[in-house]
Amino acid sequence: MLRMWIPVFIGGGVGSLLRFGVQCAMHRWVVPFLFPWATLGVNVAGSFLIGLFYVWSARFHYPEDVRLFLTTGLCGGFTTFSTFSHEGVEMLRDGHYQAFFLYVSVSVLAGVASAFLGGWCGESLFGKG
Repeated sequence: MLRMWIPVFIGGGVGSLLRFGVQCAMHRWVVPFLFPWATLGVNVAGSFLIGLFYVWSARFHYPEDVRLFLTTGLCGGFTTFSTFSHEGVEMLRDGHYQAFFLYVSVSVLAGVASAFLGGWCGESLFGKG
């Protein structure tokens, strides 16, 4: 059991560092922090990747530790439900109700659609597992 914790631990660290880098870059060079575009972007991208990684891990018979590294670790560390929740609460506290409902709706719908699309792309490119 402990053997499975190591890839999750390493993947989570790598994913968190990637998220931090992407969010810093987006806030500095792409968009100001008026709407949580960076969090939305990493969550949608991570949802796509987890769909893709689950298909790849089944198709190519990845060992469980590799699958855990990619999905639970890397994607789990890269995406961020807690930041999504915090930003939503801040929008509500600041009275930005329309932005809040837009953010929550787009995040959930785009996240689920991206996970589906990632799985579909994996199956289209490499077939089912």
